[in-house]
Formats: sequence, structure tokens, C-alpha cells
Amino acid sequence: MELHDVLNLAVKEKASDVHFKAGLPPILRIYGSLIPIKNQEKLTPDEIAKTAMRLMNDQQKEVFKTARQVDMAYGVPGLGRFRINIFQQRGSTGIVFRVIPGVMNSIDELHLPKVLEKIASESRGLILVTGVTGSGKSTTIASMLDYINNHSTYNVITIEDPIEFLHRDKKCIINQREIGVDARNFAEALRGALRQDPDIIMVGEMRDMETIETALISAETGHLVLSTLHTIDAMETINRIVSVFPPYQQKQIRIQLAGVIKGIVSQRLMPTKDGRGRVPAVEVMVSTARIRECIEDKEKTKDIVDAIAKGQTTYGMQTFDQSIMELLNKGFIAYDEALAQSSNPDDFALRVKGITATSDEGWKEFEKPKETQGKKEEPKLDIERF
Repeated sequence: MELHDVLNLAVKEKASDVHFKAGLPPILRIYGSLIPIKNQEKLTPDEIAKTAMRLMNDQQKEVFKTARQVDMAYGVPGLGRFRINIFQQRGSTGIVFRVIPGVMNSIDELHLPKVLEKIASESRGLILVTGVTGSGKSTTIASMLDYINNHSTYNVITIEDPIEFLHRDKKCIINQREIGVDARNFAEALRGALRQDPDIIMVGEMRDMETIETALISAETGHLVLSTLHTIDAMETINRIVSVFPPYQQKQIRIQLAGVIKGIVSQRLMPTKDGRGRVPAVEVMVSTARIRECIEDKEKTKDIVDAIAKGQTTYGMQTFDQSIMELLNKGFIAYDEALAQSSNPDDFALRVKGITATSDEGWKEFEKPKETQGKKEEPKLDIERF
């Protein structure tokens, strides 16, 4: 089977990733599960190496020769775009293709909380989208940029490695720069972006102290900065950013971060009840006086989850457990999966039964109406894009 045939099958089957590994047939990740392509011969090291060489340009070949891995984007006319990582393992070459959806979907179409539209409407500050690899961070941040592009008139600079979603100019001017092609690294590209009259800067990932520091300064000076981090929730995100800096700087960084942060959106993907897709469970933190206090004071950072839970009605915030409860009530996910993914299964099980503490005001919006209890809901979902 030729490369384009494999990629065509991946798109047809709604796979999120394609794996090429010596000694195995091509493998697709479909709704989180790894599935080998049937009736395909095992790939040889030579076949994979030749495929990798055809995919890379001369510059990328030099990077691969030195670093033993390289990131790149690859487009197939009439089929779509793919993010590729070519790497070396046990002396042979491996390739992973990430399928990038050809259609950019809205916040509503992705079943993301409506409050993300309000967060995306901020004119300055820092917005972070976090989660583990493959949790849909790029898809979410692209949908927020598309919302901005449809509703505001801004100059937008994106810095990506590699460029994934292609944004067309609508109401905004959008310039997309790729690391290794249009810029040498994130920190340098971010500093350069400040001289390009930006209103909004999207940094694909905040990988090091220099990039984080420049992003904070950019947000302080009146720009809106969007970026991603590989953290599981808002509290870990705050701690991760602060811990990057030396101890003598951390108090000042907490003050800076509290002053510029507008929202942290953390997500994980959960299999749907029918097994035919995945839906995002999303924790949303919005900047409030209580949240800023929790960020500034190291001893109070642990209270962020409680502040999020109590800020649901007024600010539209929600914890992972509140998000999971809503997905369960809507019939999107099975009870066993909801229980397994919840932060505190025992408390979650009690809340499902309607047993909550009187102080749990933030949970009122997630309680299932009595008239719907016992009824089976079979929602029509179109969530394969994650």
C-alpha cells in the first residue's frame, strides 16, 4: 500500500494518527485505540527510511541527521494536511502522522463550553489551552482563533512548529510563521512578533523560560497571547509556569501571571457511550479576584479547584467533574467511564445520586432535572474531529 493510500484510509476512517514502525503494518489510532491496517505486510526499516527521505527537504534532512528527529507539516492535495514527526528508534526510522482536519470547526460544533467565546473576545492578556498529547489542544485553540477571525478586526501572528490549521484572512489579517522555515525558534519569533504590529499572538507551545517570560511581557504590554502547555489542569499549569523560573523570581512571576491571565482551558477526551467518537471534558478557569489571589499566594494555589467550582454560575467556570457530570446528564458518555475519569469517584457517585453538600452551590447547574432522570438520551454527535 502506497503512502497516500494509507493516509487516505486514515482520513476515511477518521483516524487521529498513523504509525509507521519497522516490523509492523501501518497502524491507525481511531477514537483512542491503536488498530493495524488489515491484510498489510509488515513495514521494513528500508521502506520506512525511504519514505522519510521523500517527505523531508534538504534542511529537514540536516536537522534529522543531527537531532535524530524532526517535526514537519505535509499536505496532500484533495486529501488534507498532516503533522509529521520522523524519529530514530533502535537504529531504525519511525514516523507518526497526525491527521489535521480539513475543516475548521466552531466552538459549538466541538461541544466546547460557550464561555470560550467570551474568553476569546478578550483584547489583551494571556489565554492558555492545556492537556496531554492528543487531547485536542490544537483543535480548540484553532476554533478560538477562528471565532476571533469571524468577529473582530485584528492583526494576528501565529508561531507554530509546524503550522497545522491554515487560517484564511476574514475580518483579521493572519500571518502564520513556522519554526525551522520562517523562524529559528519560539523565543526569537515571539520577540520579532512584537515588532510586527500585532494585536494577537498565538504561540504553538511555551517550551522554555525565555518563551514564557516573553509571552508574559507581551501580555503585559497590551497584546492578547494564546498558547498551549502539556499540563493536566489549571493548578498544575500555574505551578509549572512558576517552577520554570529560579526561586528568587517566582514571587514576581506569580504577581505578573495573576495580572495577565484571562483564562486557562484544560481538556481531556472521553469515549462516547456508543463507542463511535470522543467528546471533550473541559475544565475552565476565568480570571477573578479570588483566582488572582490564589495565583499570587503560593499557599492558596491549591484552592483554585474550589474557586473554579464555585464560579460556575457567575463566571461560567467549571471543573473537570462538573464537565463530566454535564456530559453524563446529556447522555454523551457512559456512567462507568464518567466515574473512572472523575477526580473523586466517591464524591462523584454521590452527586449522581443527588446527594450533595449544601455548600456545593457550583453544582446546581449540573444536577439532572427530575423529569429527565430515568430517560435514556441518545444524542446525535459529530465529534470525530478531535
